[in-house]
Amino acid sequence: MDVSAGNAIIAIPPGQVTLSDRRTQRSWSVELAPYRLAAFPITQERYAHVTGQRPSTAQGDQLPVEGVSWVDAVRFCNTLSQREGLAPAYRLNADADGIEWDTSSDGYRLPTEAEWEHACRAGTASARYGQLDEVAWHRGNSHERIHDVGGKQPNAWGLYDMLGNVWEWCWDLYDAEVYGTYRVLRGGGWFDERWSCRASVRRRSHPTFRIDDVGFRIARSITR
Repeated sequence: MDVSAGNAIIAIPPGQVTLSDRRTQRSWSVELAPYRLAAFPITQERYAHVTGQRPSTAQGDQLPVEGVSWVDAVRFCNTLSQREGLAPAYRLNADADGIEWDTSSDGYRLPTEAEWEHACRAGTASARYGQLDEVAWHRGNSHERIHDVGGKQPNAWGLYDMLGNVWEWCWDLYDAEVYGTYRVLRGGGWFDERWSCRASVRRRSHPTFRIDDVGFRIARSITR
């Protein structure tokens, strides 16, 4: 992988994705307009360049940034938007409960979980977009450590590390009725067993939580 391409953002076609909730046994379909999604998770180098901070436990410029909360990821998106002269996507308040998404903004943002799953699947219907060992770092092949982005094969739409390496924050609440402000994580990580690294698997965490197997990638809406 050419690390100079690490800031690439891919045009994702419109489509429909069916999400499911294990607790309620409910499934629902989401229609998606076209959008853009980063080809790679945000690296430590890029995070440091934008924020001046290196929060990760493991250190390496091309490692995915980890040890970042959902709130950290939202603030990164706004800072990057401002640096590039784009309208920030988020209205920030003192706590995670008060953060609002301006859906008319063309600035950087977190993907919704529907966008994430649609992009991960890249037109496929199976649990994974390729053979797991070829597309993802997981507990069985990672030697229990994080790896540089782009070291495995991308999916058909040119997206790397959608499965494995680090879990990725999404915009959505996980289940407000039961878990309150907890947000959705997708994709599986370097310490997860094979079954966790599937396109449909959901995990949850508090929006201020930081741990060494959670990072994020960024999206942009296509506005008229």
